[in-house]
Amino acid sequence: MNAPLVLGIETSCDETGAGLVRGRRLLADAVASSVAEHARFGGVVPEVASRAHLEAMVPAVDRALATAGARLADVDAIAVTAGPGLSGALLVGVCAAKAYALALGKPLYGVNHLAAHIAVDQLEHGPLPAPVIALLVSGGHSSLLLVPDLATAVVPLGATIDDAAGEAFDKVARLLGLPFPGGPPIDAAARSGNPAAAAFPRGKYRDQTFDFSFSGLKTSVARWVEARRQAGIAVSVPDVAASFQEAVADVLTRKAVDACRAHGVGHLVIGGGVAANSRLRALAEERCTAAGLRLRVPRPGLCTDNGAMVAALGAELLARDVPPSQLDFAADSALPVTSITVP
Repeated sequence: MNAPLVLGIETSCDETGAGLVRGRRLLADAVASSVAEHARFGGVVPEVASRAHLEAMVPAVDRALATAGARLADVDAIAVTAGPGLSGALLVGVCAAKAYALALGKPLYGVNHLAAHIAVDQLEHGPLPAPVIALLVSGGHSSLLLVPDLATAVVPLGATIDDAAGEAFDKVARLLGLPFPGGPPIDAAARSGNPAAAAFPRGKYRDQTFDFSFSGLKTSVARWVEARRQAGIAVSVPDVAASFQEAVADVLTRKAVDACRAHGVGHLVIGGGVAANSRLRALAEERCTAAGLRLRVPRPGLCTDNGAMVAALGAELLARDVPPSQLDFAADSALPVTSITVP
């Protein structure tokens, strides 16, 4: 018997995602990004993102259905990101999901965006071991989590105390004259740079916690660049990009491996948009191998925000007989990671 078909809707930031998953098999992943509309502002503008979601929602769902060769009537359950994220953007997705659920008479799961970033790995690498350590790194989040059971329990171990890693990438990219969002252009520039060209600081590197700090790193890069420009010294963008990227990857991977050791966990999962960074992936693989750990990282297209990850978590909850959400639940921009679903 076929597993239920789950539609996932994601609108936490600037990407409208609609994904279709059957069990742990990905059937479709349609994404409409409004990043080009935000680029001239150097960052995401919440109102612009919300309006873009309104325009893209129905076409994204229709495109996902067409890709999967399915009809809306074939959907057995719907999952939607209820938080965390931008309030207005979340509201668009939640309202759309409620409309689809009411029209179809199907169960609806309001799910946590961060837990969905963990669940998406199952579409590529199969069932998650229990427990697992998850490192989630994106424009809004840098978190280390202990996951005893993806459907019922996520335990925060540490998080950024200031800028998230992705936010630091965006700010350093702007400083270097690179386009928004900053992750891909910094990654590309760093390939021809020297990661040892500048000794940028590693915030909270050995402080015996699993928290992160990237604000000081960003400021150090800005001062390093400004000092050389004022002295008339040419600034090598590839060298700065490589040195900055190395500092971020160094801290993230060291803390993640330390968390695995401290909690006796043999598997590490990395998710979120920054997980697409080539240096982070390579250094994580190197350090996990040295420590005898198994590393799981989804392909880059599944690391960024998408509907497939929401559908994957919805499918897991449905398979585990977790009760669906009530139709009057609200979007929650500050939904804690410990709330995997909203009641």
